Amino acid sequence: MKRNELPNNLIIIFLAISLVLILGFLRFSDVKAPQETPTPSRSDLGDYGGYQVVNRYPHDPGCYTQGLIYRDGYFYESCGLYGESKLRKVNPESGEVLQEVKLGQQYFAEGLIELNGLLYLLTWQEGTAFVFNLETFEQVNRFAYSSEGWGLTSDGSALILSDGSNKLYWLDPTSGFLIDESHIRWQGHPIDYLNELEYIDGKIYANIYLSDRIAIIDPQTSMVETMLDMRGLRPDENLANIGEVLNGIAFDAENGRIFVTGKNWAWIYEVVFHPIAEPAIPTLTATTTKVTVPLPGLIGP
Repeated sequence: MKRNELPNNLIIIFLAISLVLILGFLRFSDVKAPQETPTPSRSDLGDYGGYQVVNRYPHDPGCYTQGLIYRDGYFYESCGLYGESKLRKVNPESGEVLQEVKLGQQYFAEGLIELNGLLYLLTWQEGTAFVFNLETFEQVNRFAYSSEGWGLTSDGSALILSDGSNKLYWLDPTSGFLIDESHIRWQGHPIDYLNELEYIDGKIYANIYLSDRIAIIDPQTSMVETMLDMRGLRPDENLANIGEVLNGIAFDAENGRIFVTGKNWAWIYEVVFHPIAEPAIPTLTATTTKVTVPLPGLIGP
């Protein structure tokens, strides 16, 4: 055997082993760890959405809920009905009312929103909006508007008001003067009964009165992008009264949580949404013809 044969053989063996190791590394580097399917973002819901309850919080069943918001760890809520209308601050975990101010007997409280440290509260047929200090509940202003007052929210600049039709009105928060209005459509048709409102991630969420649905509206196009089917959420004890329907949407902007409730319901539900196929059973009642005479058992939107 020649003196240099052994080193050459060792070199060849070393190179072969190295090549096997490199190929093996490349092969396994292509294998990716299994990934969880992400929860669809609210902008990816499509034409229809369903819901899942992830938590619930106690709610006063004596409150005929008209407006609901979440600010700095608390719920703020307006309760309707003549002689029973009030604004309150509530501890979410216990349902305890921490602050409350009552409206006069002649007022029927409606939509509620906070903007720049002030609480704006609509009234149904009285054409009056009250403005309260968020911290003290002291009334600091009031203004008039010409339509009925149903739901109320804000895009961070203007107030956005619904009146039970397919219209939304943009109002100046200081004077109440009309800035703009839009006519909301769904699948090419006007959709009436827009009620309680909440502005979430650039979209307007609107309860459709007397139904189990929430419309997600693009304010730029005035079109309903997604119709949420909330069937099954309404408690059994509220089914007998036609007026004790889904009403009240609140958004925890810091943590991305959405809450919903209804008139005289015993719970506020934290929910997440997911896309679904078109519901087989219609859950919308009277979306194209507005009721002008109160139905039996119906005492206000």
